[in-house]
Amino acid sequence: MDKKNTLKMIADISNANGTSGFEDLVVNELRKYSSDLGTIKEDTLRNLYVYRKGNKGNRPIVQLDAHSDEVGFMVQAIRPNGTLQIIPIGGWINSNIPAHKVWVRNSEGEYILGITSSKPPHFMTEKERRNPLDIYDITVDVGATSKEEATDKFKVRIGEPICPAVSFEYNDEHDLMIGKSFDCRLGCASIISTLKELENVELNVDIVGATASQEEVGVRGATLTANTVRPDIAIVFEGCPADDTVVSEYEIQTAIKKGPMLRHIDSKMITNPRFQRFALDLCKKNNIPAQESVRKSGSTNGAAIHLSNKGVPTIVIGIPVRYAHTHFGISSYEDYANGVALACEIIKSLDVDVLNKF
Repeated sequence: MDKKNTLKMIADISNANGTSGFEDLVVNELRKYSSDLGTIKEDTLRNLYVYRKGNKGNRPIVQLDAHSDEVGFMVQAIRPNGTLQIIPIGGWINSNIPAHKVWVRNSEGEYILGITSSKPPHFMTEKERRNPLDIYDITVDVGATSKEEATDKFKVRIGEPICPAVSFEYNDEHDLMIGKSFDCRLGCASIISTLKELENVELNVDIVGATASQEEVGVRGATLTANTVRPDIAIVFEGCPADDTVVSEYEIQTAIKKGPMLRHIDSKMITNPRFQRFALDLCKKNNIPAQESVRKSGSTNGAAIHLSNKGVPTIVIGIPVRYAHTHFGISSYEDYANGVALACEIIKSLDVDVLNKF
């Protein structure tokens, strides 16, 4: 895998703005980087499908999944003072929202810069200082001084998406990627990298890469992709929340620089234990570092995929992301590369007899 070109791809996909339902710019980047990998199709939900060039038909189908949307906000109303009242899209903790730059799409399709704002401490009562912030008390300020200026000059209107204004960076000395929307743009890039790595490999299965929209609001896109692809088995790539800075040392199961994470369970899927063990055994056989986790909460597109059709054996290959569902994430390129390596080894090992064991 060419590291320089892969990092450029990750940067372009990560930097693209695309909250749930507004994944257009992300899909454009995915199309660009998938153009020579097979037949590309799209549906009305902005789900993108890449049917591998080497597919032959009448063979088991592997679905590679990731979601293209990111957490963000939507303009709910424009206040008389020109600030924007917002609602969250996806799961946010309100205390993480204020004092960051964001992009606001206006009626002309242009993304304009704004600041997430709240009442300065100078004007807060003691009760306001003590109480947690309500989303109603957080606005976006684009610099307008009135509702009329916001609508007429800044071209803001309700219903428009808002995204974190963050640019991808890579620290080569420490192998660290820093940027927005690693949940799950790292997964989208992983699909493309996997298809590239397998481009000239003879397989016993067909592959369809499917990047799904609207995962952050209830795995909506994957409900459609699973029924379109109708896979026999699925690998879900996810930018999963790293726990190495927030739990006791003995509880750490999703640390950066320790390899991809394979979860046994989350709130909406018990991972197929036979497929899970197969993947973990391949890690040992091929010296691919990996982590196992037991998650009490959270979920992925696997929730929809594993229950689709007549049931689909599904695993999650998670690339650890520190501070997921905030404006910034920190991940390791090595974890990304090992996640792709694991997916390739799994796919190369699959055939009808192996699938029947799951």
